[in-house]
Amino acid sequence: MNTAASEPQTGSLNLGMIGNCAISALIDNHARMVWCCLPRFDGDPVFNALLQPGDEGSHFAIEIEDLASAHQWYEPNTAILRTQLFDKDGHGVEITDFAPRFYSRSRFFRPMTLVRRVRPIEGAPRIRVALKVRYDWGQSEPRITRGSNHIRFVGEHMTLRLSTDAPVSHVLSGQAFVLTGEHNFLLGADETLTDGIADTARLFEQETTTYWRGWSRALAVPLEWQEAVIRAAITLKLSLYEDTGAIVAAMTTSIPESANSGRNWDYRYCWLRDAFFVVRALNSISEVGTMEDYLRWLSNVVVDAGDGHIQPLYGIGLERELPEIMMPQLAGYRGMGPVRVGNQAAEHFQHDVYGNIVLGAAQAFQDHRLLHRAGLAEFTRLEQVGEQAVRVYGQPDAGMWELRTRARVHTSSALMSWAACDRLAKIASALQLPNRAQYWSDHADRMRAEILEKSWCESRQAFAESFGGNELDASVLLMAEVGLIDPRDPRFVSTVEAMEKSLCDGPYMRRYEAADDFGKPETAFNICTFWRIDALARIGRKAEARAIFETMLAARNPLGLLSEDTHPETREMWGNFPQTYSMVGVINAAVRLSAPWDTVI
Repeated sequence: MNTAASEPQTGSLNLGMIGNCAISALIDNHARMVWCCLPRFDGDPVFNALLQPGDEGSHFAIEIEDLASAHQWYEPNTAILRTQLFDKDGHGVEITDFAPRFYSRSRFFRPMTLVRRVRPIEGAPRIRVALKVRYDWGQSEPRITRGSNHIRFVGEHMTLRLSTDAPVSHVLSGQAFVLTGEHNFLLGADETLTDGIADTARLFEQETTTYWRGWSRALAVPLEWQEAVIRAAITLKLSLYEDTGAIVAAMTTSIPESANSGRNWDYRYCWLRDAFFVVRALNSISEVGTMEDYLRWLSNVVVDAGDGHIQPLYGIGLERELPEIMMPQLAGYRGMGPVRVGNQAAEHFQHDVYGNIVLGAAQAFQDHRLLHRAGLAEFTRLEQVGEQAVRVYGQPDAGMWELRTRARVHTSSALMSWAACDRLAKIASALQLPNRAQYWSDHADRMRAEILEKSWCESRQAFAESFGGNELDASVLLMAEVGLIDPRDPRFVSTVEAMEKSLCDGPYMRRYEAADDFGKPETAFNICTFWRIDALARIGRKAEARAIFETMLAARNPLGLLSEDTHPETREMWGNFPQTYSMVGVINAAVRLSAPWDTVI
């Protein structure tokens, strides 16, 4: 349970996320909705207070007068968030937040609706509803109309409707009033409810609770750290835009990687690399539905590209062009602009993308549980991706860290070309296509020998970040994870040890040691720390891996969520939030390190 101080935290990632695989919202520890993009994850932030501190920011708050304490938690095994607020005299309210998601009429019901329910739990609390909607990235104030039980926020491109059984006059004026019973707030599309407000809110909560508990119950969680794994899994599921199958890297834009760094990026898009790791993590705990949804999206990317270049990321509706522009009217997180919309990385050549596509699809050819197993037609398309992996192998690119002013033959990119060929050979064998299996095996064998030779740096006694280079990069740890090298190989063990000396600040690991476009990074990149945990476990240093994992669990916010980066000294979270890469690391580490179930059965 998250226990907050009496004053709201300004500019904090102590946030909870609610969502339904169509929309999402971030809520602070005092039940203030500070970030929500509509009509989908990459849309207009109608609540933008996360990036616009002070009175100018838009938000949806339910406040108690004379706030003294706050407690916040997720209903176990669900995406339903509860917050209790108490005043200095002990009067208290409980606020329940969620986005409806459940199975109805042979489909998943996931409307563009946020539900807030508030009830008194102690005494006679006075509350105030503060609802401020803005459109066009904070530049447009909506025209407001009202009815007996609703308020409409009319904009040029979107109109939202709040249906409520609270006094509309008090909501519009922000007047405090005594809460004598339950009130409900349903914010969403400009549509009239077919049933009563309270009845609808209660039904939505009941059905959404049932859905998430059933979904969580089907997970094959490890024995240890079950709550952490379930929370990470739910968070990853919420990052799926189910309409198309895209998986976003994070729900936010422009949370800097460190204070005043200028490393402010928009992560509300689908990176093929990040999506693969999400799919792989969820597959490891037997949640394969997300993979099936993602493969719908991925197949469209592959077909559209034919035998040509594939971008490292696309919009969640398969948009190819994501021009990067600034929003100067927003001050940024803690006033640390700029605020960016779009991502120039869509224009990059990142050659690891082809391996990530094949890796993301490989299980679909062998998993008998799937409703739609991949077959010969899908393999034929995937071979086009493999041919592109062969063509770009050994060519300079921007690398997986998306360096904007430097191109090299990155080891991690060459590694993923090898992975594409290796997995295509395995898929061909499963499909009983021996000639194709041999073809791809030959490519994989050639690449493997060359990678091990050209990326080895004798002076560092480590595999370097590029062919012929001498700088270290945490992504090289993926060599063992994707199977290029035996983790007990002395060269890999030596690489881990060299990285610990140059990239680690105690338990935390940075991405690379060289300065980039913005100088040397200040913060540790969470997924790199998790890669280190995995590597340590594989080379036999499991006790150390467990200790570092416990440190990373402690680095999560009180609701169990992680951002992209952690400051090694202050332990503060930085970077976009919640970061799927980081939540993937929680699952992978727990699965790798947990004692087996048969130790207690």
